[in-house]
Amino acid sequence: MAISSETRLPEVEAFLAGGPVPSLVGGQMIGDAQSSVFCSVDPGTGKPLADICEMGAGDVDRAVTAAQRAFDASGWASLSPADRRAALGRLADEVERHKDVLAQLESLDGGKILAQAAGDVQNFLDSIRYFANAAMEVEPTSPLTAEGFDAYQARRPWGPCGFIFPWNFPILLVGWGIAPALAAGNTVVIKPAEDTPLSTTYLARLAQQAGIPDGVINVINGPGATTGAALAAHPDLRRMSFTGSPEVGRLIGEACGRNLVPVKLELGGKGAAVVFDDVDVARTAANLVGAVTFHAGQVCCDATRWLVHRPIYDRFVDEVTARMKAVKIGYQLDEATQMGPVVNEKQRRRVLDYLERGQQEGAQAVLEGGPAEVPGRDGFYVRPALLAGSLENVAAREEIFGPVAYLATFDEEDEAVAMVNQTDYGLANSVWTADAARADRVARRMVAGNSWINCHNVFPLGVPYGGVHQSGLGGGVNSIETLHDYWRKLSVVRPIE
Repeated sequence: MAISSETRLPEVEAFLAGGPVPSLVGGQMIGDAQSSVFCSVDPGTGKPLADICEMGAGDVDRAVTAAQRAFDASGWASLSPADRRAALGRLADEVERHKDVLAQLESLDGGKILAQAAGDVQNFLDSIRYFANAAMEVEPTSPLTAEGFDAYQARRPWGPCGFIFPWNFPILLVGWGIAPALAAGNTVVIKPAEDTPLSTTYLARLAQQAGIPDGVINVINGPGATTGAALAAHPDLRRMSFTGSPEVGRLIGEACGRNLVPVKLELGGKGAAVVFDDVDVARTAANLVGAVTFHAGQVCCDATRWLVHRPIYDRFVDEVTARMKAVKIGYQLDEATQMGPVVNEKQRRRVLDYLERGQQEGAQAVLEGGPAEVPGRDGFYVRPALLAGSLENVAAREEIFGPVAYLATFDEEDEAVAMVNQTDYGLANSVWTADAARADRVARRMVAGNSWINCHNVFPLGVPYGGVHQSGLGGGVNSIETLHDYWRKLSVVRPIE
């Protein structure tokens, strides 16, 4: 297959030009020119980037076996927290040395603006270092009070942990997922999204260069329906984590349930932003437009329902409309670009279909959106859109995963809270007001895993991030609680004679 050539770093060019890209299992490259392949496509041009070797169920089994062998025999699980921190520090240092390479791979593969992709690589580094340090601060045992007994609880790593990641934040979410698992002494098997396998596969090679023992980090590439399903159903995993849609999350949870494998599900959302009439309208509009156009709106925790206090509704609509019209759409490696493409043609059709269906159900097109043309680039571009109307509308109820916001008005605080909670999702919402007491009241009443005040899409390390209802289960990410998820608890009891 002919592979297109864009302006690339030499290391990126060499990685993409080396033939079908293999997976890494137990320290060995798996896949060659005779393997079945699938194609990674540049969303900004619609042209192929590289062929990727497709892993089957047998390869998944080999990866889990390699992870178990590394857990049992590599010494990783028995390292002291200080020694694991040193090893993970070497991995972080190796990633930092190749930060530009990973960022460009991430940008080319997913359509993300290069500066944003670089930010995601930095987030990976921050996650690795945070959890490596956090593990140092947790005592390996905790005393228990039991009359007549000497008792304590020990924390032990589980073993091989499986991870299936989506295409919108590949390297960032790998960091959120595997950093606590590795810091706790586990080994990992990673299945990247088939749309964006490049940065994670390159990361696995960097882990080898950093001296991470073979089999501690394994990467297997392939479609979710086959490779991902085989991983989720593997009986020898000790924990499973999936980030993606609620529809697939149910299938993952069902497969793990059959094997009684604990599962962490980080799923979708239909977040709300409640905007009261005492805000700085221009500043709030800039923040919300920036959020919904970040990575072309392909962010599960985005505020896509904007609930606006009636006295400022017209001013707010004028402001956000002007700002959305001014967003510079372009190729993700162009420095002037403010919003790149969506990830593939399927996703573009999904966004356009929701716009059409929403209007068929009575939504007003405040800003129509639709396909976008970028000169010289035959990629998957769409324009930002604003709809308005009843929250019963399909575009207000369902996750679109594109640069589309839905407007509605409210008159009273209680009404706004009820509107926020009018959803089966429960990931993240925000409240915008100059009244601190009101902000706190509303933040506490919104039903979700996360409430933000006068900001949206913020993820400080140390603050738990997760969802409720259709947005997830099994514990969140980003905090010390996540680290504890990757230790099994062992009670040790001795009678006092």
